[in-house]
Amino acid sequence: MQESQAVAREPLWSKPFFLVILVNFFMFTSMYVLLPTLPVFARKIGGSDTVAGLIVGLFTLSAVLIRPWSGNLLDRKGRKIVLVAGILIFLFASISYNWAYMVWLLLVLRVIHGAGWGFTTTAAGTIASDVIPASRRGEGMGYYGISTTIAMSIGPALGLFIVEQYSFTVLFVVSAAFAVTGLLTGLLINYQGMSSGDNRITGQGVIIERSAVPPSLVLFFVALTYGGVVSFLPSYAAERGIANIGPFFTVYAIVLLLSRPVMGKLADRYGAGLLLVPGIALVMAALISLMTAVTLPMFLLAAVLYGLAFGAVQPVLNAVTITLAPVERRGAANATFFSAMDLGIGLGAVILGAVSQRVGYSLMYGSSSVFVFLALTVYFTVLRGKLAQHRK
Repeated sequence: MQESQAVAREPLWSKPFFLVILVNFFMFTSMYVLLPTLPVFARKIGGSDTVAGLIVGLFTLSAVLIRPWSGNLLDRKGRKIVLVAGILIFLFASISYNWAYMVWLLLVLRVIHGAGWGFTTTAAGTIASDVIPASRRGEGMGYYGISTTIAMSIGPALGLFIVEQYSFTVLFVVSAAFAVTGLLTGLLINYQGMSSGDNRITGQGVIIERSAVPPSLVLFFVALTYGGVVSFLPSYAAERGIANIGPFFTVYAIVLLLSRPVMGKLADRYGAGLLLVPGIALVMAALISLMTAVTLPMFLLAAVLYGLAFGAVQPVLNAVTITLAPVERRGAANATFFSAMDLGIGLGAVILGAVSQRVGYSLMYGSSSVFVFLALTVYFTVLRGKLAQHRK
C-alpha cells in the first residue's frame, strides 16, 4: 500500500520535462506561422493550387519518411544530438525561404524542412516519454500536447498578420527566430541517458503496429479534410471578400483546447463509439459550413464545428489505439497513429489542391465529405468490431 502511494506521488514537473514542453511549443509555433502562409507565397512566385498543396504535402511526407531512421538514431546516438541536428536542419530551411523565388527551389526546401521536422518532433516526443514517470505518463503527455494546441492557436493567426502588415521576409525571420529559441532551450535539456543510446525502445525502425491500423485509418480519412482547410482557407476566404481569416485558426484551436479533456472524460464514461460517430459527423457539418460560408461569422461557425470534431475524434482514437495495442508495442502504436494523421494532412493538401483547380474551393470542401463517409465506413465495418472484441 505504501509502495503504491509512493509511486502515485512521483514528481511530474522536472526541469527536462518543462524544457521539452517549451521546445515543442517554440518549434510548433515556428511551423504553424508558415502553414497557412507558404501556399500564398507559392502563388506569389507563380505556383498553382496544385503547387500550394504540395507545399503542405511534401513537408508532411518528408517528415513521415524520416521518422523510422530518426528512431534508430535516437537509440544509437542519443536524444540530444538528434534533437539539435533536427532543429538546425529545420532552422536552415526556415531562413532559406527568403531566397526561394523559384517554385522548384521552394519545393526542395519543403522536403528539407520536413526532414528537420521529422527529426525534431520524434526526438522531442521521445525525450518527453523518457522524463515522465510511468505512473503519470497519460497526464504528462496530456500537458505536453497542450503546448502544441497553444502553438496552433497563435501560429497561423500570427503568420497571416505578419504577411498582411509586413512582408514574407519578416515572416521567415520570425519563423527562424522561434526555431532559434527552440534550439537554445533544447541545449539546456540534460538527464541521464539523454546523450547516449540506451536501446530502451524496441522494434527499431518499425512504425507500423497492426492493432493500431483500424483507428489510424479512421483518423487518416478525417485528416485528409484538414489538409484542404489549412492549405486553401486563406485563398478561399479572400475569394469570398474576407481579408484576414486568422481568427478562424484561433477559434478552432481554443475550441480544440477546451473540448479535448471534456471529450476524453465522456469517452471514458460512455464508450468511444458514442463520441466517435457524432465527432465524425461534426467534420461533415464543418465542411458544409465552409462550402456555404460567405461571411466571417459563417467561417467562425465552421471553426467551432471543426474544433469540436477534432476535440472528439483525435484524442478518443488515440486512447483507442493505446487500448488495443500490446503494452510492449504502445510506442509503435503511437507512431502508427500520428504518421496516419501526418499522411492524411499531407495527401489531403495534394489531392484537394488538384480538386480545387477543377471545381473551385467551395465544391472542393463539399467533395471532401467523401473522406468523412470513408472514415465512418472503416469505423462501422472494422473498428467497432475490434472494440467489441476487446471489451469481451
